[in-house]
Amino acid sequence: MLRQTVLVLCLCISHVLFAQQDTDLLIEDIQFEGLKKTKEEFLRRFVLLKKGHFASESLIRKDIQRLKNIGGIGNAQYRLERLEAGTVNLVFIIQEVKTLLPIVNFGGIKNNFWFQLGFSDINWQGKGQFLSAHYQNTDRRHSAQLYYRVPFFRGSTWGFSASLSRWASREPLFFPEGTVNYDYDNNNVGVTAIKQFGFNRSLEFGGTYFVEKYTKSRQQFLESPPGPDGLTQPKFLTKIEYSENFLNYHFFYLEGRIWRLTLQDVFNTLDKSWFHSLLFQGRQFKRIKEKGNLAMRLTLAISTNNDTPFAPFVVDSHVNLRGVGNRIDRGTAQAVFNIEYRHSVYESRTWAGQVVVFTDVGTWRNPGGELSDLLDADQFREFIGGGFRIIYQKVYGAVLRVDYGIDIFNPEQRGFVIGLGQYF
Repeated sequence: MLRQTVLVLCLCISHVLFAQQDTDLLIEDIQFEGLKKTKEEFLRRFVLLKKGHFASESLIRKDIQRLKNIGGIGNAQYRLERLEAGTVNLVFIIQEVKTLLPIVNFGGIKNNFWFQLGFSDINWQGKGQFLSAHYQNTDRRHSAQLYYRVPFFRGSTWGFSASLSRWASREPLFFPEGTVNYDYDNNNVGVTAIKQFGFNRSLEFGGTYFVEKYTKSRQQFLESPPGPDGLTQPKFLTKIEYSENFLNYHFFYLEGRIWRLTLQDVFNTLDKSWFHSLLFQGRQFKRIKEKGNLAMRLTLAISTNNDTPFAPFVVDSHVNLRGVGNRIDRGTAQAVFNIEYRHSVYESRTWAGQVVVFTDVGTWRNPGGELSDLLDADQFREFIGGGFRIIYQKVYGAVLRVDYGIDIFNPEQRGFVIGLGQYF
């Protein structure tokens, strides 16, 4: 017993001495290996350790996680190269993934198939900039967007974004007499300024000038559909958005939280009216042992409560309730909660497969109604279902998603939702 106690004590002392020895090592230089596209000066802004700091293992691991959280970095490791006189070189070994990608995106539910073609890069010029351009066809109507985002302009804590887009779709609007289809067009140009507060917090503010046009569609459910034959409205939108991002990436697994709060004001230049909306969206992720990932999303939103069929918040399979259909309802306030459990059934360095079970719950306030509508059982919808994910790990965000949802209160309401990327 005495011999075992002495042995354990010696091991503890040696561990302390070894840890102290590493802690006392000064960093002579910080280097990066494996970089192909990403610029070294861009990565250095995410590393807290500097030349002359002590080589603390805990701080190194924090920097490793920061590097892994950067879009385009698939994995990061490190090694210490011991030099003379108690100094080391800290070498970060970076494994990049492809970020300049073609956009071949598609989705579909009953009577509504859409597709996108274009390209995007979340690491444009190797500096974490985002550039995308795409064409989209929805309901045989043509849309396109060009978007450019620079989170750090010339190495500062300021950035900007700029966009030019056209959105065209067929929108069902809801009148007392029934549903009326409109062809909707939105042409807009927008710019924002971005202020970064450290690694995890940012503030974005700016404006968008856009022109909305509604034209009554030829395809109708009613013989004499109500509503105007056409409506064109030039508008100016101002936005301010605060966000916090504390997500940690472990390949395709996520841990942590991210949330944003967005305030928008829209000024109609024709009738000089104002429209306001406030949106909160938060996501929380939890690793469950080695193969599981619990994901949750909460969306709360409220807007000016105009009694109009042109309400801003929609009930839609691609947006909030899987299986519900294509834009089946609209409201001026909403509360939506999505929760899903993802479990990996196959995993290699290149491919991974997951099975998913989920439930999507939501409620809306009718245009011109009361906030008590949110507690009305007739407004409450809940869908449950399952699906699968096929993940290609060599490409950032390459996830094929297939889900099938069923309304627990009305099992006849059901449907598939297919798309690229995780649902949230």
